[in-house]
Amino acid sequence: MANFPDFSYLTALNLPSLNLLKTFSVVAKTLNLTHAAELLHITQGAVSRQITGLENTLGYPLFLRQARGLTLTPRGAQLLPAVQQALEQMGEALKRVGSHPDTLRIKCPTCSMRWLLPRVIQLQNDRPELQIELTASIAHGVDFSTEHFDAAVVFGRAPDSLRRAHHLFDEVLTPVCTPDFLGNAGRKATLEDLADKTLLHPTRDRRDWLLWLRESGVKGLPSLKSQHFDTLDLAINSALQGYGVAIGDLTLIEDDLQARRVIAPFPLCVASGASYTLLYPENPTPALQVAIDYLNEQAMVSRKKLSALLSSSHRLVNTN
Repeated sequence: MANFPDFSYLTALNLPSLNLLKTFSVVAKTLNLTHAAELLHITQGAVSRQITGLENTLGYPLFLRQARGLTLTPRGAQLLPAVQQALEQMGEALKRVGSHPDTLRIKCPTCSMRWLLPRVIQLQNDRPELQIELTASIAHGVDFSTEHFDAAVVFGRAPDSLRRAHHLFDEVLTPVCTPDFLGNAGRKATLEDLADKTLLHPTRDRRDWLLWLRESGVKGLPSLKSQHFDTLDLAINSALQGYGVAIGDLTLIEDDLQARRVIAPFPLCVASGASYTLLYPENPTPALQVAIDYLNEQAMVSRKKLSALLSSSHRLVNTN
């Protein structure tokens, strides 16, 4: 007879149901029963009953009911992070186990999706047996010991050791906008053209614009009009819609440049010192090796396109 671990201690625990814990997590996030009910697709009354049932099970209140709304009690605030972490880990495990057994899971920063997504789609069209799942994240790193990914594209300074890592391309920044946005009637763009234009910033600290302007010999911003975003991708999308001038990475927007959806009106381009790198654990599977080789080939093509652009109409300043 097989010997199974002793899980008798679990039966002695008065654990609440997962549905109740999920409801608690959503209510704690919104602090509003109506909004929580909309997110959970149940009635407000059902949400209220579930929270009351959970509090009865635990033996202490999780929320203070006030005229202005809900607030977490000290015990509720203490419990929330553990519940959220447990739900996330369980969801991740269920997703991983339920996915296609041969699915390659690749993590990437949101901004890299402009370059990565069309190439992954093309690879899957060429190799239908490959199943690739992209997970975009605003985080720029990966920990293969705790995150269940087969590979990751990371952004930042190049790793000290390139073992199990491939350099894809460097970040090269320059202003971009729609072809007619500056309204300079075909003449070369100047910094004065930016004076009354909205500058689109991919970060709150405006570091990309300030870096490019510094290399242009300008201190401070040439325009008081600005809009901030959480990612480079959002800033580029706004520029594509004609809302302003964004700082763009030339490789990430190479398809948009080629299609003339945007232009890079200034000859100066600045290498920020950051780069995009493909990382993967030890001993890649044959399917992962196919993806690695393909992305390396595509990155080589992109680097050649960037080199041709810089040698013809733009000049590069390296800030390393």
